Amino acid sequence: MWSGLLSGAAAGAAGTTALDAVTYLDMAQRGRPASSTPQRTVEAITGRLKVDVPGDGDTRQNRLTGLGALSGIGTGVAVGAAFGALRAVGFRPHPLLASVVIGLAAMAASDVPMAGLKVSDPRTWSAGSWLSDIIPHLAYGAVTSAVLAATDRRSRR
Repeated sequence: MWSGLLSGAAAGAAGTTALDAVTYLDMAQRGRPASSTPQRTVEAITGRLKVDVPGDGDTRQNRLTGLGALSGIGTGVAVGAAFGALRAVGFRPHPLLASVVIGLAAMAASDVPMAGLKVSDPRTWSAGSWLSDIIPHLAYGAVTSAVLAATDRRSRR
């Protein structure tokens, strides 16, 4: 089980890199700004928990931006670890299905809290906004799934 968690965490880190790369390519190609929802989600969480993020103005915003990015990395590693653990106990769907399931799980892990905290309402998103969210998450799922499968093959040698 522990090796599944660790392999999954590493796979999730690789998937997170893919998600970030696809997101940054989209930003570069379309000239769109970075999303502010990760830092707004962190701000909503810290507000509910009554935790102070120190600083004024730009300093505080920069901290929230950093915490938002770190929360995305944490989510990617955690989702990967969860699927690594599932794989260790026998959950091994077809690679295409695994890619989609893992990608959608990561998307839900970021979008559900955001919606629950009323940071953003996915029901109001445009088709372009949905594509900007789902395509990077599917890249995450594909890379995470591929790394998990490769880790399985190496451990059987």
